[in-house]
Amino acid sequence: MLFLVAALLLLGVVLGAVAHAPLSVSLVAAAVIGTWLVVFAIRERNARHHS
Repeated sequence: MLFLVAALLLLGVVLGAVAHAPLSVSLVAAAVIGTWLVVFAIRERNARHHS
Protein backbone atom coordinates (compact mmCIF):
# COMPACT_ATOMS: atom_id res chain seq x y z
CA MET A 1 0.00 0.00 0.00
CA LEU A 2 2.88 2.33 0.76
CA PHE A 3 4.23 1.76 -2.74
CA LEU A 4 0.89 2.79 -4.21
CA VAL A 5 0.91 6.02 -2.19
CA ALA A 6 4.46 6.71 -3.37
CA ALA A 7 3.43 6.06 -6.97
CA LEU A 8 0.52 8.49 -6.67
CA LEU A 9 2.81 11.11 -5.13
CA LEU A 10 5.28 10.63 -7.97
CA LEU A 11 2.42 10.88 -10.44
CA GLY A 12 1.46 14.24 -8.93
CA VAL A 13 5.00 15.53 -9.30
CA VAL A 14 5.16 14.30 -12.90
CA LEU A 15 1.81 15.91 -13.70
CA GLY A 16 3.15 19.20 -12.37
CA ALA A 17 6.19 18.89 -14.62
CA VAL A 18 4.17 17.83 -17.66
CA ALA A 19 3.36 21.44 -18.53
CA HIS A 20 7.08 22.14 -19.00
CA ALA A 21 8.13 18.89 -20.68
CA PRO A 22 7.81 17.89 -24.33
CA LEU A 23 4.91 15.61 -25.24
CA SER A 24 7.18 12.63 -25.98
CA VAL A 25 8.74 12.80 -22.50
CA SER A 26 5.29 13.01 -20.93
CA LEU A 27 4.06 9.99 -22.87
CA VAL A 28 7.09 7.91 -21.93
CA ALA A 29 6.68 8.82 -18.26
CA ALA A 30 2.97 7.94 -18.41
CA ALA A 31 3.77 4.59 -20.03
CA VAL A 32 6.39 3.74 -17.39
CA ILE A 33 4.09 4.63 -14.50
CA GLY A 34 1.15 2.80 -16.07
CA THR A 35 3.24 -0.31 -16.66
CA TRP A 36 4.51 -0.26 -13.08
CA LEU A 37 0.96 0.02 -11.73
CA VAL A 38 -0.24 -2.88 -13.91
CA VAL A 39 2.65 -5.07 -12.74
CA PHE A 40 1.91 -4.10 -9.14
CA ALA A 41 -1.78 -4.99 -9.53
CA ILE A 42 -0.95 -8.36 -11.11
CA ARG A 43 1.51 -9.19 -8.34
CA GLU A 44 -1.03 -8.23 -5.67
CA ARG A 45 -3.74 -10.33 -7.29
CA ASN A 46 -1.41 -13.34 -7.55
CA ALA A 47 -0.28 -12.94 -3.94
CA ARG A 48 -3.88 -12.94 -2.69
CA HIS A 49 -4.78 -16.06 -4.68
CA HIS A 50 -1.77 -18.00 -3.37
CA SER A 51 -2.23 -17.21 0.32
